[in-house]
Amino acid sequence: MRPEPFRIEPKFVPRIWGARSLEPLYPEKSNLPEPIGEAWLTGVDCKVASGPFAGKTLGEAWREMPPEWRGTRFTEAGDFPILIKFIFPKDKLSIQVHPDDAYAAKHEQAAGGRGKTEMWHAVHAEPDASVLIGLDPKVNEEQFAKAIGKHTLEDLFVRWRVQSGDTFFVRAGTPHTIGPGMVLCEIQEYSDLTYRVYDYGRVDAKGKSRDLHIQKALEVIQFGRPIGAKTHRIGLSAHGSDISLIAACRYFAAERWKITAITEVFANTECIDLFVALTGDGEFTWGVGSAKFQSGECWLIPAGLKKLTVNSRTASKILRTYVPNIAALKASLKDRGLGFQEIEKTVFE
Repeated sequence: MRPEPFRIEPKFVPRIWGARSLEPLYPEKSNLPEPIGEAWLTGVDCKVASGPFAGKTLGEAWREMPPEWRGTRFTEAGDFPILIKFIFPKDKLSIQVHPDDAYAAKHEQAAGGRGKTEMWHAVHAEPDASVLIGLDPKVNEEQFAKAIGKHTLEDLFVRWRVQSGDTFFVRAGTPHTIGPGMVLCEIQEYSDLTYRVYDYGRVDAKGKSRDLHIQKALEVIQFGRPIGAKTHRIGLSAHGSDISLIAACRYFAAERWKITAITEVFANTECIDLFVALTGDGEFTWGVGSAKFQSGECWLIPAGLKKLTVNSRTASKILRTYVPNIAALKASLKDRGLGFQEIEKTVFE
């Protein structure tokens, strides 16, 4: 079986804080009967839309594909490594926090036993858009717990203004929330563990409030942590495109590609690549095959592919993500002349 890229169908998930129109990413999704908050692009139950695994779920395709497709780091299938979503908030999300791997392994085996570190890339942001990420380092557990009861929890957070193209890294154990007026692409460890702390008193259509997980949240929040969320881009030279590393950790690395001409991508033999088209359209070409892409789509690029050509008809923006070798990534950045302080603003341990 020759390796070839394939497209993954998104799964649209209703959320109480979501939007009834997902334009311009999904122009067919407008005047929706219920608010959609998330489009899961690499959920294991998402359907494969093209290629030899068309019609199967991503989870089935991952287990069945030849080991060389998955790469040398994933010769055994195991769990799919990266979850990618689009987030469409028309209201604030709950104030929440995610556990790290150690806590999840001990307390959340039934939910997969994996923590959740994530990043957000702003696809679009209105002028007043903002997110809350991290607490003032002076805040302690007692103050946090009291603020929940007083409905003043937001006052303890650091507020970050969001502009289109911004990227934020949210380490497990960091409380946060997302405000309205933006569209985010979230790249994360494959986990859906969320501890909800405060939900603004909302109820669903049946008058039921969502569950809170305050005690677990207090156990995983890392109080006193220095504040740092917005990442810095690191330029990576490439012919025909403007490529920047926008965030990396041991779970994922993400690059932002602005393509205005033909760009060649050489095989990542260690693992798959995932390409998410944010704007524009174009064509992928490989070996004896080709396929058109457009905004809103996610494509899996197998590790065994020797070379991929990306040809953009219009100026396209694409996010490329993969599971990095952090030591090798840092070494390559140092070889480019970057110092430790520059690297640590984008690459996180």
